[in-house]
Amino acid sequence: MNSLAALIGFFRSKGATRFFAKKLAPNDNSKNQIYLGGDFSALGLIPHDEVLIDETGIAGSVRDRAKAKVRFHWYAGGQFAAAPNAQLILYPKYPEVRLSGLLQGCRNAPNDVIAVRDEGRVLLFAVHPDGTIFGFACLADHPVAREIESLTDPEMLGVFVMLTGYGTARNDTRGALIEKLREIHLEGWILSQKLGASGTPEPYAARNGGGYTLEARLGISANGLAEPDYLGWEIKQFGVNDLGKPVAKSQITLMTPEPVRGVYRSEGPEAFVRRFGYADKSGKPDRWNFGGIYKVGKTVHADTGLILKLTGFDLASGKIDDMAGAICLVTPQGEEAAAWPYTALIDHWNRKHARAAYVPSVFQGPPPQYSYGSLVSLYENTDFLKFLAAIAAGHIVYDPALKLEDASSARPKLKRRSQFRISQPSLSVLYDDGGHVDVMSAA
Repeated sequence: MNSLAALIGFFRSKGATRFFAKKLAPNDNSKNQIYLGGDFSALGLIPHDEVLIDETGIAGSVRDRAKAKVRFHWYAGGQFAAAPNAQLILYPKYPEVRLSGLLQGCRNAPNDVIAVRDEGRVLLFAVHPDGTIFGFACLADHPVAREIESLTDPEMLGVFVMLTGYGTARNDTRGALIEKLREIHLEGWILSQKLGASGTPEPYAARNGGGYTLEARLGISANGLAEPDYLGWEIKQFGVNDLGKPVAKSQITLMTPEPVRGVYRSEGPEAFVRRFGYADKSGKPDRWNFGGIYKVGKTVHADTGLILKLTGFDLASGKIDDMAGAICLVTPQGEEAAAWPYTALIDHWNRKHARAAYVPSVFQGPPPQYSYGSLVSLYENTDFLKFLAAIAAGHIVYDPALKLEDASSARPKLKRRSQFRISQPSLSVLYDDGGHVDVMSAA
């Protein structure tokens, strides 16, 4: 592998779709671990297994850090070798993320690169859509390291040099995304559609087709993969009344994770709705709802009797002081009705929102059609701590939509949707970089 293009091309042939590199400092070695940044944003780039609280620390410190296994395979000496002990370590009190265990238990790892403190070393990551990471490391005098060092104004995300577009017509994924959104904008009205499993667009009649139609035009299938949607970017569509003034008609849904703790989990969603829900206010018979807007710091919700709280997060410092903390819905007596532990949410947020595009649309029909605006919002460099700070400050709300129909029958129908949502003007609090872009004039 005597060139960066050849190396990336080789990993592409193995199915990898995202590429980035870390220039290694002297302290980036097998003894001190690989530093991945002074926040949790690296979790958005590096696929990993479930984040777990480290139970092996000394007494009193087990909640000071968390770990997540990584499926890492070295490419060295012309062959692949699994690094079975590779893992991410999260240190919330700093905060920072480090990568460790890259050499332990691996017979063909590049020890001559990772175990030393030499300047100019490079570690390249190639990410497969299934979450596997292929790694390649080299010393400063290697052609790949020299090429990365010589890049002029490289595309950066945190401490990483982004290389996904390297060797293609557009070296930067941001520019490639803008070009594609420009094409979609110029199409005008597009019949509502959804990309089928075969990769062919299929008509879609339901009223929530704006997102599916945009994804179909981007070649994104609804396959449920946890990877970002397009070239490492998460794509979010929102409805507006006027593309010339793209103000969202409602709050934008950021993610929809279900609670994994509390009454919701121990007794089940149906029991949760029966206990904390209320009769349908529009008069629909035999239906119970659980809805409303929940903000941290607000009083008890009048309809459900629940309060939204954060535990283990210090708003003043913007840090997690207890990795066992959670976003919780609780009764005034302190009973936990529903909860989302931080360890369960970190992956939800970081992996899908490291880079995000928010695209406005308008609707007309029948037949259902969508048109997409030229004024979009592109944001980069988020972090789970920003997500928690936005909840603590009231920018993000919990806005559930659960309903139990035919509640008194032998077979009641439960529909559930847990939503964390934000107003469009507040999006910027979640990211370090980005803002509004007109795809018709942007380069």
